[in-house]
Amino acid sequence: MKRLISIFLFIIYTSASAQNNAGLIPMPQKYEQGKGVFKLNSQTSISGNQKALKNIAHYFKNEVLKLKGISIKEKASSANIVLKLVKDKKNPEGYDLKVSPEQIVISAGSASGIFYGVIALLQMAVNSKNTEIAACTITDSPAYAWRGLMLDESRHFFGKEKVKSILNWMAFYKLNTFHWHLTDEPAWRLEIKKYPKLGVIGGTGDYLNPDLPAQYYTQTDVEEIVAYAGARYIKVIPEIDMPGHATAASRAYPQYSGGGSVGHPDFTFNPGNENTYSYLSEILKETNVLFPAKMIHLGGDEVSYGNEKWKTDPSILRLKREYNLKDDIAVERYFMKRMADSVYHLNTKVLVWDEMADVDLPNDKTIMFWWRQDKPKQLATALNKGYQTVLCPRMPLYFDFVQDSTHRYGRKWNKRYNPVEQVYHFDAAQFAENSNQRRNILGIQANLWTETVSDEKRLDYLLFPRMAALAEAAWTNKEAKNFEAFQNALKKHILLYNANKIYYYDPFGNSNAEPSVQKSNKNYLDKPE
Repeated sequence: MKRLISIFLFIIYTSASAQNNAGLIPMPQKYEQGKGVFKLNSQTSISGNQKALKNIAHYFKNEVLKLKGISIKEKASSANIVLKLVKDKKNPEGYDLKVSPEQIVISAGSASGIFYGVIALLQMAVNSKNTEIAACTITDSPAYAWRGLMLDESRHFFGKEKVKSILNWMAFYKLNTFHWHLTDEPAWRLEIKKYPKLGVIGGTGDYLNPDLPAQYYTQTDVEEIVAYAGARYIKVIPEIDMPGHATAASRAYPQYSGGGSVGHPDFTFNPGNENTYSYLSEILKETNVLFPAKMIHLGGDEVSYGNEKWKTDPSILRLKREYNLKDDIAVERYFMKRMADSVYHLNTKVLVWDEMADVDLPNDKTIMFWWRQDKPKQLATALNKGYQTVLCPRMPLYFDFVQDSTHRYGRKWNKRYNPVEQVYHFDAAQFAENSNQRRNILGIQANLWTETVSDEKRLDYLLFPRMAALAEAAWTNKEAKNFEAFQNALKKHILLYNANKIYYYDPFGNSNAEPSVQKSNKNYLDKPE
């Protein structure tokens, strides 16, 4: 028995070591090393016999040229890198990749599976010093369907080119969902043609400087970014926050404001004003056209921090009497049900933060986001009610939290912070109490709020290398993970960060100092109790 265990451990170690030598992140579910190498050079050719595959072949060709300086050919047939669709409905994002000295074949049941096979091949190519790719066989598919990253651009605006850069790195790490937080207290970042002041007035300022000229994405910008993401098999999900976090919108159109509090003025939309619902519905209609994923995040969080005026506003008091709403929470739920219905009528799913698990929205049209790690009962409520749920708890998946005990400018939670290792070891399955709950865990997502992220240098520092750790937590089954192998692969990826001028956090030697940021006297709404 001891001998069998030793052999088993040796096989696992050897497999992990081989994958680690290839530098693959996330680690595939199964990797077998072969004999010999495939030499990638200017004589290499790639073929895909369908339109979607031709686009993927073109993507691979461009990335190899950009990252390795090698120009490969695209051919209609008889290529030595072959992309092949096969009948396989088990996992639409799964793929098989076989590298021999003579040929590379990537097969999958869908174009997205082919794309992820190409990403694995791309990583092996760029991690090889001499562009020799070791012969191997890979059988792979993701652990979770939702592998997300959220970027808050209300608090600080980064612009189209930086968003594209993030999308490219997400694709490199097989992340498939970009949650775009476009509206909040500091600024509104999306052009709405029916209500142009949302951009030109609501888009002024940021978290640290309220006097900055307006910065927002035009609808043409959005179309370009959505298409760029789509070519990388990434869905873009907009967030239009309501009924709280509405300050910037209320700055543009104060007639729809429901008031706020001393610290958070005009924080809410007015649920007692009937015109508020038509105003927001028109905004959501335009938003839905721009984002073909057919999902809109409505927020629904932290309303109590700025709804003091709801206790005295005549229209809200009238609403309470008319619908027998006993308190402000009942008013909030009434509002969210109405706005969710507006989205459902667009044949689009509603996404909301975990506070909304108590609202009884239809579970077949709604996705919950569990972010409050200090409220595990709220996650259980969402899962038990049958909601597909994305796990993005502050600990360890808020990337505005610091990565090291010596860092000074990000957040901590009762002295806890989010190092690379904890992101890597995050196991969504541990939060499920039974198989029904497990089935309802759609995936995981990291959220980057930008109170302390005023420039691209700091943005990169908080994203890298935690994005790589997130990728493995979301893609790789627990049984196939190996943190030591991940660390060794990460050293290869850090060379790539250097080559691409990414200012990353170095978990091995702290070679890059923590970027400083202007400190604000504002407090976070969510604090440890």
